[in-house]
Amino acid sequence: MRVVIVTESFPPDVNGVAHCALQTARHLVDRGHAPLVVAPASPRFPAAPDQAAAPPAGPGPDALAPCPVVRVPSLPLPGYPQVRVALPSRRVAAAVGEHRADIVHLASPFILGVRGMSAAARLGIPAVAVYQTDLAGYARTYMGAGEAAAWRRIRSVHAAADRTLAPSSAALRDLEAHGVPRVRLWPRGVDTVRFRPALRDESLRRHLAPNGELIVGYVGRLAPEKHVELLAGVCGLDGVRVVVVGDGPSETSLRGALPGAAFLGRRTGDELARIFASLDVFVHTGPFETFCQTVQEAMACGLPVVAPAAGGPLDLVDHGRTGLLVPPGDPAAVRDAVRALAADPALRAAYGATGRATVEGRTWAAVGDQLIDHYTDVLAARRTAVAV
Repeated sequence: MRVVIVTESFPPDVNGVAHCALQTARHLVDRGHAPLVVAPASPRFPAAPDQAAAPPAGPGPDALAPCPVVRVPSLPLPGYPQVRVALPSRRVAAAVGEHRADIVHLASPFILGVRGMSAAARLGIPAVAVYQTDLAGYARTYMGAGEAAAWRRIRSVHAAADRTLAPSSAALRDLEAHGVPRVRLWPRGVDTVRFRPALRDESLRRHLAPNGELIVGYVGRLAPEKHVELLAGVCGLDGVRVVVVGDGPSETSLRGALPGAAFLGRRTGDELARIFASLDVFVHTGPFETFCQTVQEAMACGLPVVAPAAGGPLDLVDHGRTGLLVPPGDPAAVRDAVRALAADPALRAAYGATGRATVEGRTWAAVGDQLIDHYTDVLAARRTAVAV
């Protein structure tokens, strides 16, 4: 199967969309398929001025990618330079056509994905759209309005796809409630080999909490929609050290809002896994997560989780078995949940062990095979429609 993955973000970007697109490409290669990625260029990975549909052979900025990558010119999002916005380019249509794609995979389609959808439609190629970003929630956070317009955009893009894949039950319900047709559930995998309890590092723990404090961690972007400031009450708990991993436009304000917290910046790969495993409690604060990959990674490391009872965490956190769900946006509830876990080591251990057992079967290979099944269904349905 020849697949073009049109993604709004790809490594070296660090976010859920980029990570899922990378894992998808890897799995397709592992299963003997032929993927091609189309992604925005970045300062580190620029688009060559004369780049056509296929990238040049030999070493290059995407040499470590599992498949060829076509970079499309882009600009940084004003006020949030870590996010790149693709510019109009004929490279998307050229990539889809020259790769002789059987199917087009649209990862969190918004700007680049719309062009990928248009190219697929013009060429008569089926498309699968993967919903990953709560644009309506972001509109509310950044502009205080615009939710209706965001949903119109989502509906128009996804309605053109042969199938939309939602990462969680909450996301699926939202999409169907707003009129998006042909929605199916497709969750995310987790690397249970990389993220595992055995990586707990006592020397790192002594460095982060020299007085033996309970270590409570957040991992993710530092941006307004994540509401990391809700950890302020946790910072005031006796015997607790808050550790924040990630970067983003809110970092400066959060350093003031979270007194005593340790900010480690962006960490990835094995280093990130070691930090995860060295925490005692993981807290996620964002209410707009369509899935929430960091919750799964924390569970894989055997950590009890505190997360908002909204979006993706509703599928991931079994309240009272693997962690605690709290009302979204409630700092007192976050503080009280951490306090309860801090006071009960046996409960933390039980939640962590159950969480690890829960995610052990959620490998990227298993989830990737589910995706290939979706592709197969879409291709079969398209062939039937053509025959009729």
